[in-house]
Amino acid sequence: MSLKAYKSTLKQAADIGVMQVALGGGNPNQHPDFCEILRTTREDNGIVPSFTTNGRGLSAEILDASRRYCGAVAVSAYEPYGETWAATRRLLDAGIKTNLHFVLDTRSIGTAIEWMETPPPELKGINAVVFLNYKPVGRTSAGAGTLRASPYMKEFFRLACEENHPFRVGFDSCLVSGLVTYTQTNPVWFDACEAARFSMFISEKSLAYPCSFMEAAAVGERVTDSNLRPIWQRSALFKHFRDTLLGPHCPACPKKSICMGGCPVYPEVNLCQIQA
Repeated sequence: MSLKAYKSTLKQAADIGVMQVALGGGNPNQHPDFCEILRTTREDNGIVPSFTTNGRGLSAEILDASRRYCGAVAVSAYEPYGETWAATRRLLDAGIKTNLHFVLDTRSIGTAIEWMETPPPELKGINAVVFLNYKPVGRTSAGAGTLRASPYMKEFFRLACEENHPFRVGFDSCLVSGLVTYTQTNPVWFDACEAARFSMFISEKSLAYPCSFMEAAAVGERVTDSNLRPIWQRSALFKHFRDTLLGPHCPACPKKSICMGGCPVYPEVNLCQIQA
């Protein structure tokens, strides 16, 4: 996305009360205008930016801008984790609140369990480990499968929610069906899918979607210099997504009001059909 397009969109976002912007799309800190993107988000618009990185391209200038403007930075955990640990250490040493994003699939859940049972020393100082539910889209790991096929989910959720850890534990909303099924966590601590309810995704092509995983399945709404509010309030794409979340699925489930039926884009990632 060009800096001009970003600033136009951001101004509209500020006008309608947006409070946070999460920058992603690969490795956003390698955008040539990244430091200005962080600065204008916070200083000119009063919106808190955060971003996810694989750890490459974290120059001294970007570390300084991240410390000054970001709420937090997340490092995506990739095997064999050497670059992951190097990136988290650079961020932590720079005084930046740092999270770790860990994608859960049939292979990686074993590592997640190991890390919770015996945390690696490299996790010292990490603010939170945030677990993300693997979706079968985009660049996928060879041999990976959706989490619902794993026999270790019950143990994973027990460790994540019932044990004390030297870091916070978080989940993306795509794991809400697992929280509902495998834990006794009070629903006040989590929510169902936030897409089209209190978040939207805007691609590098300035196309708006309720969810970032809809790019391959729907035609996004073109964002101009003045239509972000109408897209949010009146777009057929967003209204349909909200209607789907409020739809008649799972009529016999007493917890439908908590998870709203799980993911409406990729139902195969929902975990509630696996019995504990």
